[in-house]
Parts: sequence; structure tokens; C-alpha cells
Amino acid sequence: MSMLRRRKGSEIEKDSKLNLKEDENLDGEDENKRKVKEEKKKKKEENKKKWNCFDNCCWFIGLICSVWWFLLFLYNAMPASFPQYVTEAITGPLPDPPGVKLQKEGLKAKHPVVFVPGIVTGGLELWEGHQCADGLFRKRLWGGTFGEVYKRPLCWVEHMSLDNETGLDPSGIRVRSVTGLVAADYFAPGYFVWAVLIANLARIGYEEKTMYMAAYDWRISFQNTEVRDQTLSRIKSNIELMVATNNGNKVVVIPHSMGVLYFLHFMKWVEAPAPMGGGGGSDWCAKHIKAVMNIGGPFLGVPKAVSGLFSAEAKDVAVARAIAPGVLDKDLFRLQTLQHVMRMTRTWDSTMSMIPKGGDTIWGGLDWSPEEYYECSHKRHKHNDTDLAADKGTEHVDSQTKSLPYGRMISFGKDVAEAPSSKIERTDFRDAIKGNNYANGSCNDVWTEYQDMGIGGIKAVADYKVYTAGSLLDLLHFVAPKMMKRGDVHFSYGIADDLDDPKYKHYKYWSNPLETKLPNAPDMEIYSMYGVGIPTERAYVYKVSATSDCYIPFQIDTSAEGETEGSCLKGGVFTTDGDETVPVLSSGFMCAKGWRGQTRFNPSGIQTYIREYDHAPPSNLLEGRGTQSGAHVDIMGNFALIEDVIRVAAGATGEELGGDQVYTDIFKWSQKIDLQL
Repeated sequence: MSMLRRRKGSEIEKDSKLNLKEDENLDGEDENKRKVKEEKKKKKEENKKKWNCFDNCCWFIGLICSVWWFLLFLYNAMPASFPQYVTEAITGPLPDPPGVKLQKEGLKAKHPVVFVPGIVTGGLELWEGHQCADGLFRKRLWGGTFGEVYKRPLCWVEHMSLDNETGLDPSGIRVRSVTGLVAADYFAPGYFVWAVLIANLARIGYEEKTMYMAAYDWRISFQNTEVRDQTLSRIKSNIELMVATNNGNKVVVIPHSMGVLYFLHFMKWVEAPAPMGGGGGSDWCAKHIKAVMNIGGPFLGVPKAVSGLFSAEAKDVAVARAIAPGVLDKDLFRLQTLQHVMRMTRTWDSTMSMIPKGGDTIWGGLDWSPEEYYECSHKRHKHNDTDLAADKGTEHVDSQTKSLPYGRMISFGKDVAEAPSSKIERTDFRDAIKGNNYANGSCNDVWTEYQDMGIGGIKAVADYKVYTAGSLLDLLHFVAPKMMKRGDVHFSYGIADDLDDPKYKHYKYWSNPLETKLPNAPDMEIYSMYGVGIPTERAYVYKVSATSDCYIPFQIDTSAEGETEGSCLKGGVFTTDGDETVPVLSSGFMCAKGWRGQTRFNPSGIQTYIREYDHAPPSNLLEGRGTQSGAHVDIMGNFALIEDVIRVAAGATGEELGGDQVYTDIFKWSQKIDLQL
């Protein structure tokens, strides 16, 4: 019995222990369940918060899209006159556009009009390309939306570049200019070039048969446009056709920017005998051209071209580099931006046509320049008197004790730019040994010729310290010998001693007004029309860049600032008067002095006129880019300029326009230039 009791007791104990364990397990399971539930609750709450943020973002984006589409709907639904109504409500009644105004005066289309676009403003389209450009046949690579720049930038650079040896098409690539008025009416959607002028000419009766856009591939040298595309021959035949089909009325030619130099080349080409020229004879221009109305013409080049070739910079790019150091220099998104830009633009031979011409005689030397006492903060007084323009400026010369170092087009350091020339110690760079480049290994295909410079070459350039227009050519030959070798075949930058020398019959001289004669066309008129009143790049303060892999060793020193608020030195750039791109000296000198009257550059005495347009920014946002703008491209929408063009196209002469219209010291500056006429 005792044994049974012990067994029963032990069984009871076991059962109780099992029950206790089960209870403990149940309690543990409950705790685990509670923990799981709590974790699930926390996750749900966190997810709710996350989804709330996501929902809020979606709602916010949706709200923006809805508002945008609603505004777009209203814009498309509103009457076309509504923006004008709003503008007039704010600013008062707007003046009639020039075409409407002159139509009311009874002006009608008379002389056919030829437009000659400048650099970068004409559209380029693809006709043959590599595999990366599939689907782009006859799509614009330049102009339009520029969508391919963002989608496949390296492919775009490859197709926009030319051959480094020939300056023509690379193997397997053909990019050609767009034809017709659409080639350069708009540079990009909403950004007009020739469109406003075309629309106003249409108001007095012009149409496509009386207007011709002389589009060309602005990347290649002027003579090569004929070699590759026969563009000069097409211009000649189209002008002849327009004159023949318009009662014998001669054409009015309107070149803009680099197109001014291109048409200057054309006027010599058309006279010259074949095969180098068009075989039109010495009287071709006299028979076919009434007037050449040059807009923003860089007759004597632009300093901005030097900074572009030297360091792929201008004022705006230099500022961007200062704000975000390294972004344009280093490998960002697998793109070394400035290096690729330099690689591409250094294959565009046309850019070398805008290197300053005339050397120190025109642009000044170490101790002088024609505009040396220009006041950047000086308030001009409007007038239209040539005599006043010639005397203007003497009133403030005495008040300024320090002349501006415009003649020193590139200076390494602000102190060097402003120091007396006698205190500048320089080491000649021309015979320096360039040596091996320590940063050559990582450059791969980004070839800029700086890979061949080496430490010795970079130091030699910086040690020369100051470059005037006369030594800039040697500088460019030193840093980019292959590029300049191509350029020397097509362009020249000097001043002719004897224009009857047979060597000046070569096409390399034809776009330099200081090395060629105007046509024998005494009844033809030449206008120089340009904006004034905008700070324009004239000289630069440079520094040596910090060493890195595959870099451009020189850059504008944006820390160099003038000492006073109205100083002409800002962000490493000395500015003078001009249209933001071309200085007044380059645009105005030839018509103010070089061609004025019967000179060796103008033996037939063609009448020349200067028409300056004082810049006035738009009064409000609704005015767009302004109807009184003097900026290099925006001036194409300037009402006063358009009116002058239409009047001449309708038959007026320069005297009937009022002769010269001058606001600057261009006549005074021109008199300072000692040029044999």
C-alpha cells in the first residue's frame, strides 16, 4: 500500500510540475504574443506615418500638376490679346510694332532681303552618325530643344566635333545646317533670333520669295563652307535670282555677329576668279547689293574668343566655377564638362575668325589703349550728333587719374595688370621646353592639347605675365599648336602694309577688314549697327589652376576685384562699353575711321554709317527680352533697329535715316589709333 501511495504521490508531484511548466509555457507564449502584437502595432503605426508622408508628397505633387495644367488650360483658352491687355493695363498703351507703324506710313517691300546668321544661332541637323546616334536622322543637334545633350552628352559632343586635322567631317559623321527661314528664326522654343525682324518685314509685304536665310555650317572655316557644301555659290546664285525676279532691285544684306565676317569673306570670294573665288568679277557687288546692314559685327575680333580658346571660359563660366569649385573641372557624372567643351570648340575653326585683329595698333599695348580712360559708371547723355561724339569724353579725362589696362588682354595676377610696365619682370615663353605631362594618364579621349604642355610649359606661360593683342597669337600657338596650324590656313590677324601685294588675293585675308579692300561699289552703303551701354569683356586677370588629373591649367581669377564700386574690374574681368559680347571698338572702328571716306581699305568711297542703340532693359516681365535692348542677340528685337532695317529695305538711304546715331566715344577712340589710311 505504501508503495502505491508513493507512486500516486510521485505521479501527483509530476502532474503538478507538468502543470506548472505548462502554465509557465502558456505565460511565456502570452508574453511572446503580446510582444509580437506590440511590434505589429508599432510597425503599423510607423507604416502609417510613412504612408502619411508618402501620401502628403503625392498630394503635393498632384496639387502642383493640377495647378500647372489648370494654368496651361487658361493660357491656351485666353484670347491672344490678353497678355497685351495686361501689359497695357500696367505700363500704358504699347507702341505699334515697327512693321505696323511703317505699313501705316505706306511703306512697301522693295529690295529683297538676305539674312546671314552668326555663330551658334543657326540650326544643325544630323545626316549620318555613329551607332550611339541611332534615331536622330535629320534631328537637330544644335538649336531646338537640345534634348540630346541631356540624353547622350558624350555622343552629342562626338557628333558636334570636327576632325582635328582637316577641320571637316570626322569619319562616319555628317552634320549639316538647317535650310530656310526656320534655320535661325528661333534658337530654341520661345527664344527668337530673326523671327521678330521677319514678322515685321512681312507687315509691309515681304514673304519667303523676297527673304532668304543664307544658312551655313558655322563651325567650319569660311572657305571650307564652299569646299564641302558649296554654300558661297548658293548665296551668289540666290542673290542673283532674287535681283532678277524683283525688277532688278538690289538686295539688302543683314549679317549678324560672325555672319558679318562671313559676308565680308563672301564679298571678296564672289569677285575673285575661279577656282578660289566665285568668278563674279569686280563689279558684282555694285550690281547686286544696295546695302550691307551689319548687326553686332565683330569686325576686329572679340577678347571673349581668346578666353574661350585659352581656358574654355567667359565671364559667366568663370563665375560658375567660383560658386561651385570643381563641378565643371572634375569628373562629375562621368563628364569632365569644361574639358569636353574645349575639346569640341577647339575643332570649330570658325571661332578663330574672331581672334582680335590689328595687334597692339588697334587694341593697345602695355601702357595704353584707345578706351583707357573709359568710366564704367559714367552716365551717357543721349544725342545724335557726330561732332559731339567726336569730342565727347574729354570732359571727364582729367577727373580720372588712373588709366585702365585694357591693352593687357591677359594678365597673371591683378597686381601685374595694374603695375607700371617698367616694374614687370617677364620670362619669354616662346622657346620654353614643354616636357612630359604629369597628368596625361587619365585624360583618355578628352584631348585639348594641354596634355602636351607639361609643368615647364605651364610655368613658362604664367611667367610671361602679360599678353597684349600682339603676343596673344604667339600664346595660342604655344598652348594649341595643332589648332592654330589649321587656323593659319584660313585666317589672318595683321594689318596690310600694301593691299596691292599679290599675297592678299588669298582667301585667308578676306575676312580681315585690315587686310582687304571693300568692293568697287560706290553706290553701296555699309552700316555698323550695334548695342551700347552694357559691360562687355575686354581684358582678363588669370591664375594657374590647382593641379588635378586631366585639367585645364589656367582659369580666370574671379577673386580679382576693383577697389571702387564703379570699377571696371569685376570677377577677374575688365569690362568696357559694348553689347555684352562685342566691344564698341571692334564694332565701330571700321565705319568710324577705317572705311570712312575714301581710304586704302575703301578705295571706291562707299558710304558708311554708325547706328548705335542705347540699351534699356525691359520695364517688366511681360515685356520679354525688351524692345529697346542693346544686347548682342536681344537687339534683334529692338524696335528702333528693326525700323531702320525696314526703311532701308523699302528704299531709304543712310542720309534719310539721319546719318550716324552715336552715344559712345567711338570717334574719339578711333582717332587715338594710329593707322595708315
